[in-house]
Amino acid sequence: MIEVVTVERLKQHVGQTVCVRGWLYNLSSKGKLHFAQVRDGTGIVQCVVFKNNVPPELFEALGHAGQESSITLTGLLREDPRAPGGFEIDVTQGEILQSVQGYPITPKEHGIEYLLEHRHLWLRSRRTWAILRVRDAVITAIRRFFDERGFVCVDSPIFTPNACEGTSTLFEVPYFEQTAYLTQSGQLYAEAAAMALGKVYTFGPTFRAEKSKTRRHLTEFWMLEPEMAYATLEDVMKLAEEMLAYIVAQVLERRRVELGVLERDLSKLERIQAPFPRLSYDEAAKILAEHPESTFKYGDDFGAPDETILSNRFDRPVLVHRYPKEVKAFYMKRDPEDPSKCLCVDVLGSEGVGEIIGGSQREDDLELLLGRIREHQLPESAFQWYLDLRRYGSVPHAGFGLGLERTVAWICGIEHVREAIPFPRTIYRLTP
Repeated sequence: MIEVVTVERLKQHVGQTVCVRGWLYNLSSKGKLHFAQVRDGTGIVQCVVFKNNVPPELFEALGHAGQESSITLTGLLREDPRAPGGFEIDVTQGEILQSVQGYPITPKEHGIEYLLEHRHLWLRSRRTWAILRVRDAVITAIRRFFDERGFVCVDSPIFTPNACEGTSTLFEVPYFEQTAYLTQSGQLYAEAAAMALGKVYTFGPTFRAEKSKTRRHLTEFWMLEPEMAYATLEDVMKLAEEMLAYIVAQVLERRRVELGVLERDLSKLERIQAPFPRLSYDEAAKILAEHPESTFKYGDDFGAPDETILSNRFDRPVLVHRYPKEVKAFYMKRDPEDPSKCLCVDVLGSEGVGEIIGGSQREDDLELLLGRIREHQLPESAFQWYLDLRRYGSVPHAGFGLGLERTVAWICGIEHVREAIPFPRTIYRLTP
């Protein structure tokens, strides 16, 4: 019985007769020869179809098949360094399941809006294939990293009952007889889980209704949010840099072919090793003040241009810590050595990418946290369960959030995060 083999596993079957099942990626013909490139989702293999070696109806049908025709081909597998992927199949039989004509995405140039409108088909392109396989490797590496370190994955709700940090960037949805909001973050729920399980992480979709049109923003994206009981800001910074180095190493090990498709400079990724450089906010502010292109003012949060200037100074991510309390969230613990600052950190990706991680030590004092909630004019009733975490067994604890799409875009070396998710959602796009 002839074995059906995926393209990525062909090297294990050299010299054997195999069957590949997929779609016609490209076809070129020379008289009695068809050179059919077949993609199956794991890669592309060239199949050589000689007229005298196959049934005449197959040779004829293949000659009229268009791009993305669904196809199965069977033949002897051999190594050939000149062929795409290094292998060729000398075809002896096969079947055209559907002969396609007029596929909308051809090798010519298409505008980005056209491609986004046809995203369901654009996924099949070589570039998008590579990006999504890198994304998969990043997700797998994240889960493996935390599993190896004793973290427990917990799921936080997508519907939340209140607008914890103001309604301007929340999606409001009807919820039976109430109003609910799509979650901006699983952090508060992760804090509760950490008090039960010690070390946890949440990993799922989050939603932001801010009307940002930059290359770094989506309205729906995935967030990783680890949380640790009995942890400090230093623990968070150490965990973040170890995790990023681990993820990049895993992608380099498992997805070199895909990175090659993206023409990624591997030497830049190979330099992503811990420890990473660290700057205090004040040190970073001084660098920006001396930069001729910066308009930064001390006391402000860093904008995208500021993050780009800072991250371009280093060959690996940089950790910027201890921001002014005015630009950070109410739940962040103040620095006992300088109460005007928070015990927080942002990790800026290298090559001008900007923020990919934001984290902090959380305020664990009940009265101080209650005071912050009142100071920010947040609804106390909505936070009673969160305050309970400080009433019953409060401990120092800390965590961070990582944006998956920003991380994937950084590793892939792509400009816009909309390419780092299968079906992007932006302020102008809800389809397909």
